[in-house]
Amino acid sequence: MKVVFLDRDGVINKYPGDFEYVKSWDEFSFLPGTSGALKQINKKGYKIFIISNQAGVGRGIYSQEALDLITKNMLAELSRDGVEISGVYYCVHRKEENCPCRKPNTGLIDIARSKMKDQGFDVDLKSSFFVGDTMRDIEAGKKSGLKTILVFSGKEKPGNSSSWSEKPDFTAMDLSEAVDKYIK
Repeated sequence: MKVVFLDRDGVINKYPGDFEYVKSWDEFSFLPGTSGALKQINKKGYKIFIISNQAGVGRGIYSQEALDLITKNMLAELSRDGVEISGVYYCVHRKEENCPCRKPNTGLIDIARSKMKDQGFDVDLKSSFFVGDTMRDIEAGKKSGLKTILVFSGKEKPGNSSSWSEKPDFTAMDLSEAVDKYIK
């Protein structure tokens, strides 16, 4: 089975800025073209999983209930647009907690793969992708054996390439361009 793992902030919705968080549904804003790009991913035969660090919960900046409401509303809006999301997995721990599910670790990807395996599906890593807007995303994708796409619609910018700890397989301005150019 082919899968596209996606970070949330900066890929699906507007990046809130360094040291900022999307704390409520009112602060959540889909990036232009997101729904159409996700529909294309579905049409190309991929399952979609959202894999995101949300340390604001662990820091007490917003509650688990607020995160759950953001997720519920995001999924409902995408579903209305005909997008099928197979799962959403968050790490709510702070970096200092060294949680194995916090990107750049692979715990959330491993959980999604395990749940798919329980349903009788094996992820075809060579045909699957991780799309993110940070080097943490790229590192997690690489460690998992996925093809990686760094998008510039969030935190990372092309001018920083000399300082990247890992080189992504591909880069794109946003999710729409990533889907058009690389996710076949």
